[in-house]
Amino acid sequence: SNIIICLQVLSLCDNPALLRRDETRMLFSPCAINRARKIIESMPGRNSGAYTNSQGIRSLREAVASGIAARDGFPSRPEDIFLTDGASSAINLSMQILIRSQEDGVLCPLPEYPLYSASIILHGGTMVPYNLSEDGDWGLEIFEVKRCLEEARIAGLTVRAMVIINPGNPTGQVLSVTNQEEIVEFCRKEGLVMLADEVYQDNVYVEDRKFHSFKKVARSLGYDENDISIVSFHSVSMGFSGECGRRGGYMEICGFGDDVMDEIRKVASVTLCPNIGGQILTSLAMDPPKLGDGCFENFMAEKEDIRLSLAKRAKTLASAFSSLEGMTCNRVEGAIYAFPRIHLPAAAIKAAKAEGMSPDLFYACRLLDATGIAVVPGSGFHQVSGRNKATGTWHIRCTILPGEDKIKVMIPRLKEFHE
Repeated sequence: SNIIICLQVLSLCDNPALLRRDETRMLFSPCAINRARKIIESMPGRNSGAYTNSQGIRSLREAVASGIAARDGFPSRPEDIFLTDGASSAINLSMQILIRSQEDGVLCPLPEYPLYSASIILHGGTMVPYNLSEDGDWGLEIFEVKRCLEEARIAGLTVRAMVIINPGNPTGQVLSVTNQEEIVEFCRKEGLVMLADEVYQDNVYVEDRKFHSFKKVARSLGYDENDISIVSFHSVSMGFSGECGRRGGYMEICGFGDDVMDEIRKVASVTLCPNIGGQILTSLAMDPPKLGDGCFENFMAEKEDIRLSLAKRAKTLASAFSSLEGMTCNRVEGAIYAFPRIHLPAAAIKAAKAEGMSPDLFYACRLLDATGIAVVPGSGFHQVSGRNKATGTWHIRCTILPGEDKIKVMIPRLKEFHE
């Protein structure tokens, strides 16, 4: 298992003395031992307890940059990589750099991942929402983003950046390359920094969609660092790593001047350095076993098994939701969430009001009490303005992570609950 190898590497890096013991070869895989030796040689003081460079250990950033270059087919520099305590800290740092006052706005998708609105508010800026199209499989329509940008500028805001989450959270869509090209052209023309949340890049489940980083799309269009500014985020919390408590991630910053990069490094240095365990795991995620490595075939087989299992679960859950009375669900193209729409009757909305709850929270609580199934009320992700009040339409978010056996048990309970 690749996860087991990663944990073995972390264990050896935390206790290098194990590498000098004969029994280590019996307990740890050769792949883990070789990788741990290489990493330990590059760590300050050859141990995992010392401070590192504020951007992260140089050799680990080199591994991340090499992984990005292999993924995209375009160069990546370790100087542009910041290893971080998960993607969350990278996103917060970006907002801290971009936002100067309440007059600075950041375009964000609705439904949104709440970290963005919280971070924008925390740093004193203004969120400028744009609606994703549920009827268009949660796609991003440029005319909608243009409308929101123009309205924000009329209101006196200086819109400095645009957030794009691909694959989508909580909506589970994967953008087409054509749509991505439109977004790149739009941001370049309008002078917006692209904030590309790409933490679910390994989770794509449909044949007619592939993950392409926004940096790759921009470079394929012929735009370099002088044409457009892009900050991309990735982490080991999701994908095939799933080690969210390790707090490992990175951001790659492209298209910023040397003076701005110096300021970003200063801000990063305030927290001294990202945790070393997260740095190591991030480098391993971006530098997986390669052809010729002893563990390559097992890694590829495990990765494909996980992907196929998640794809099956995604399809099963989306179909189950759409089969329920009063509920529809777009297909889950990527990430790990389904975001179905519920058409609640007037009596349910009235009952929710009587209990002082929003209708989606009322539904989620009743579902949990009756079936033991936990979902997240969609209003926490800021639904399309006005739609729920006008039509009684609400949403919930449900992960596709429960095992296939658990999903088989869940579906009859859902159907019985709706009946």
